[in-house]
Amino acid sequence: MATRSARTAWNGTLADGGGQVELSSSRLGTFDVSWPKRVSQDADASTSPEELIAAAHSSCFAMQLSALIGEAGGTPHSLEITADVSFGPDPAGGFHLSGILLTVRAEVEGLDAAGFAAAAQSAKETCPVSKALTGVAISLDAALV
Repeated sequence: MATRSARTAWNGTLADGGGQVELSSSRLGTFDVSWPKRVSQDADASTSPEELIAAAHSSCFAMQLSALIGEAGGTPHSLEITADVSFGPDPAGGFHLSGILLTVRAEVEGLDAAGFAAAAQSAKETCPVSKALTGVAISLDAALV
């Protein structure tokens, strides 16, 4: 199986420094990161570990859900998945990922709402990124459109 890589170059302190995250394997881009932008509501043309986790989770979940719908006898025509990753103070000290909300809207043939809900719940539990994030509360809002 494949291994993927990313690289970050950082200069300066946490409060005043910044860096660039490079998607090394795909060479699709290099993106700015900084602490002030990470904790701000306005990303202001930079990314964060949470946004990158959200991208990884939404894409992994889409693949897993597509496979499970097929295994259940359905055909996915369109899946739109949003992953909202929350970051904040950890009651035990420091910071943590305080939760992830996966929102799914799908057009599926061959499965009723209950069958789709079961596939979505299973995808939430079995996609590799969900498995890697077991220390984070993951919520699911899945519906057919």
